[in-house]
Amino acid sequence: MTPIRAVRIAATEATVRFGDDGVVYMKSPFSLGAYPTRLTERLEEWADRAPDRPFLAQRDAQDAWRCLTYSQVLTRVRSISQALINRGLSQEKPILILSGNSIEHALLALASMYGGVLYAPVAPAYSLQAREYGTLGRIFNLMKPRLVFAADGAPYERALRSVLPPDVELVVAGSPGELRATTFDELQDTPATTAVDAARDRVNADTIAKILFTSGSTGNPKGVINTQRMLCSNQEMIRSVIAFLEDEPPVLCDWLPWNHTAGGNHNFGLVLYNGGTLYIDDGRPLPSAFDRTVRNLREIAATAHFAVPRTYEMLLPHLRTDRALRERFFSRLKLLLYAAAGLSQRFFDEVRALAVETIGEEILWMTGFGATETAPFALSTGRAGTASGVLGLPAPGLELKLAPVGTKIEARLRGPSITPGYWKEEALTRAAFDDEGFYRLGDAMRFADPNDPAKGLLFDGRLAEDFKLSTGTWVSVGPLRAKFLAVSGGYTQDVVIAGHDREFVAALIFPNLHNCTQLCPELNQPTPADIIEHPNVRRQFTTALDELARQSTGSSTYVVRAIILDQPPSIDAREITDKGSLNQKAVLQNRAALVEELYAPGPSPRIISATPAQ
Repeated sequence: MTPIRAVRIAATEATVRFGDDGVVYMKSPFSLGAYPTRLTERLEEWADRAPDRPFLAQRDAQDAWRCLTYSQVLTRVRSISQALINRGLSQEKPILILSGNSIEHALLALASMYGGVLYAPVAPAYSLQAREYGTLGRIFNLMKPRLVFAADGAPYERALRSVLPPDVELVVAGSPGELRATTFDELQDTPATTAVDAARDRVNADTIAKILFTSGSTGNPKGVINTQRMLCSNQEMIRSVIAFLEDEPPVLCDWLPWNHTAGGNHNFGLVLYNGGTLYIDDGRPLPSAFDRTVRNLREIAATAHFAVPRTYEMLLPHLRTDRALRERFFSRLKLLLYAAAGLSQRFFDEVRALAVETIGEEILWMTGFGATETAPFALSTGRAGTASGVLGLPAPGLELKLAPVGTKIEARLRGPSITPGYWKEEALTRAAFDDEGFYRLGDAMRFADPNDPAKGLLFDGRLAEDFKLSTGTWVSVGPLRAKFLAVSGGYTQDVVIAGHDREFVAALIFPNLHNCTQLCPELNQPTPADIIEHPNVRRQFTTALDELARQSTGSSTYVVRAIILDQPPSIDAREITDKGSLNQKAVLQNRAALVEELYAPGPSPRIISATPAQ
């Protein structure tokens, strides 16, 4: 048997208690270790224990890695914190960060937390991809910032002219463009005084560290309150399961955006909490940007990767063909963790084979489950590794409640890493918690083994997305969507499931145009319409529908008709979030005419249909 590379990962276990009305309570039998009052205590600790260790690294204009050590970061954080104090910024007078991951973004965020100033990182897409700035305007109105940061003025100029109040200070790290702005150097060149120490000492576990806005996949983005207690307890939860983080400083090369909890809380926090080094990856899993990720991974040997499945899927072809990349990628690697979606068994098998060929060992895979409101680490598979669809069990310090809601079971969580609510949204906050103080995730789960709850939980869809057919049969949208994506072989970017009060399930397909183009190589510079109308593309999706029908167990588990779309989802119409999650409800509302076309008595020529399930 091929060995798995040695790595210290804890087992995830659970004690189970049965309540009234079918409610089940689960929690880890292990106690959560002690954790600091504020996250920046770790910055001070590592600046003292390992002052010359690189903390943050980013490519500069000459394409070389620019690194800051822990002592350098602490010095700059204290100076910037003084600059914020001089401006009277506070919990009531916050900061908005509009641009993506950068050393300057990190310094400003840490300085804000260090001195107790509230800040909110905002998805760059709301400024750079949107054209109407409705979501950005709502965030400005909700937060009422007194300072706004953007890496460069010019790309953000149009958005800022639309939403930036004239009395709010703009700070830029690069060129201000045509905008009036303060330079970032002015902040970090401010001499720190004892006022910084006094501000730091006032920060306690209940101090709000930041506001993270949800992706908006089920409505308008909500401002999730993240306290210092949430951030610190969650990092200790991570380390209680991923125990090797305590053994050696982690090294990550990561692109996940800091305006989301996975990148900004889990990955960034994990590096800081454990005294590691973070190389800021300037790529991302898009055809136009992934070459930069590959270039970075050829140079940086990470000890772990915490990523979305799309990253791994795009990396696999490069690992197959590039021996040097493969050797660097696996050289120090201890763990591969994915979340947010599933991966096929075929994928695991191929990565396993490449690892064995390259280093003679397998690499442990893990997955889990969390949300912006859970900081995010909540459930994990731990030492047992992954199995198809399994989310794992609650981390130490958390209690999971499984409560029947209609025909499904909703997962709810309680513990120190759970948000106290939504920023200036009292009604939403009240609705988010049940009468025992458990946060309602809005996600359904079921037991991997109904006879043994401790074997873990399976994701069973989002409650808000499920619907009934006219026959009264419930359609579980999440699992059906996942199955469609699996059978479509990478030719689908995403899919929206329709059928509320209809006789059968139908779908609107957003194709992966890059992959679909490979099915029609004879086309020269084809338009999206040319691609989706090509017989090979239509045949590919028809085959996927037929395969889904073949696997089905009834009318609610396959798609009868579908339309392949040539128009991508719109961020202005709230059809898609900045991280690429579809808002199913918004797509169905905005494209209601297409839904009616799917259910018209005589199918139109652009509809593809499945062979009826037997």
